[in-house]
Amino acid sequence: MINNNYFCILLIFFLVACENSSSRQVYEPQAVTRDDTGYYCNMIVEDHTGPKGQILLTNKENAVWFTSARDAVAFTLLPDEPNNIAAFFVTAMDEAEWNHPEKQINSWIHAKSAWYVIKSKQRGGMGQMEVIPFKQEQSASDFVKEYGGEVVSYVDIPENYILGNTQIN
Repeated sequence: MINNNYFCILLIFFLVACENSSSRQVYEPQAVTRDDTGYYCNMIVEDHTGPKGQILLTNKENAVWFTSARDAVAFTLLPDEPNNIAAFFVTAMDEAEWNHPEKQINSWIHAKSAWYVIKSKQRGGMGQMEVIPFKQEQSASDFVKEYGGEVVSYVDIPENYILGNTQIN
């Protein structure tokens, strides 16, 4: 009897372990190409300066591209957009050049782990207000010293900053 119980417990343990390991896919940022266009503007991603975003969906092979980090954050907030997000990456501006951060594959970081500068004088590639991602909080603070603004975590980005007026004040 003890052997049967032990065997059943061991079998359950292995089945759960196999299910967990096979269902956890690791998603990596994709490299941008000249063919990649922004989800909202349908413009070539590489033609815009400043921070970019990419979202990987569970039912799509290719990334959904954004010409600004702000547009990528907006995608996650809008109720009519897909919610089957597998991974969300932004370009860390302390790891890349402002003109083409998307070219450096190591500049892509998980959006929810980034620090963001909002309300700064620095504008995104379309001349609008931007959420500027950084890998290190200190780098974001240093950026604020030069360009103004406020450092926030992903969860503290105000929804009205993303979905509200995007024009220069």
